[in-house]
Amino acid sequence: MSDTNGNTPPRPTILLIHNGRTRFVELDIEILRQRHQVTELHMESRRLNPLTVARKVRSHDAVLGWFASWHTFFPMLLARVLHRGSILIIGGYDLANLRDIGYGHQRGGIRKWLSRWTMDLARCLVTNAEFSREEAERNAGIPIDRIHVIYHGVPDTFGSLQPAPRNRMVLSVGNVDRANLLRKGHEPFVRAAAELPDVEFVLVGNHKDEAIHHLRAIATPNVIFTGRVSDSELLYYYGKASVYVQASRHEGFGLSVAEAMLAGCIPVVSKCGALPEVVGDCGIYLDTIDPQAIAKSVSEALEFPDEARLNARTRVLREFTISRRQESFEALLEGPEPWP
Repeated sequence: MSDTNGNTPPRPTILLIHNGRTRFVELDIEILRQRHQVTELHMESRRLNPLTVARKVRSHDAVLGWFASWHTFFPMLLARVLHRGSILIIGGYDLANLRDIGYGHQRGGIRKWLSRWTMDLARCLVTNAEFSREEAERNAGIPIDRIHVIYHGVPDTFGSLQPAPRNRMVLSVGNVDRANLLRKGHEPFVRAAAELPDVEFVLVGNHKDEAIHHLRAIATPNVIFTGRVSDSELLYYYGKASVYVQASRHEGFGLSVAEAMLAGCIPVVSKCGALPEVVGDCGIYLDTIDPQAIAKSVSEALEFPDEARLNARTRVLREFTISRRQESFEALLEGPEPWP
């Protein structure tokens, strides 16, 4: 895009705000920094220095925030007041309304209204899946035509499938805490191990509270809890496992599922959230997330041929590329929507 003199204007500078440096946040920072000056602002708690945030917003052309909550409300408000561009990525706890497991801002109260005000303040809304786009309309009343779907880009860190035989190993990845016992399906995953004593069940994830004690108490000897691992260790588990299980009640995308598929794991997943959009016809869907159903599906997945592993990998390489996410962001930033 050039001005009337044929000069290409400088690319907009971006203030990227998040409340946790997760893998998907890291990937977006890497993508945007290839073409833009990006300043990262980690706002972990509700405490903030308004003057510091105001200076940062004022010194950038646009604010890009991850999730509609306490940490993005004030920056999105300032972007409006200071006539800056703004993009808000939504699709997770900010849109969920799962009352039976106590998950999601849209259950009610101040979190519900704060998340909705934040979404209203943002000039441009993005979700990572069609599921979240529809959930935003259903739970938060956001007109669906306000929302752009941009799938995650998943980098290929494997290069090819490992030729060595796969272990009889089942993997699941996610922080171990009280909320994830049911939301991520950690408890039924661990209980399923009792049904398959000759299969190794591995749960990779940081132990964030006492939930790990509960899981250890119900675990059989074929369950391994790794705790937090390095990136290279995680790649090792992806490469050795035959099956990846995500028995979630809610998923805005399922990045770990896509990474496992790239490594050649057969996905066994619930039908919840965006998981069907990620897995397509390359895995097994759980009708229920009880331990017996998980064990039965794992047994079936262990018998899948190498061709099925290649199909899973090929799907991610085709559908969820870094370049597609990058170009989608660039198209937004070059258009009128994020700007005053």
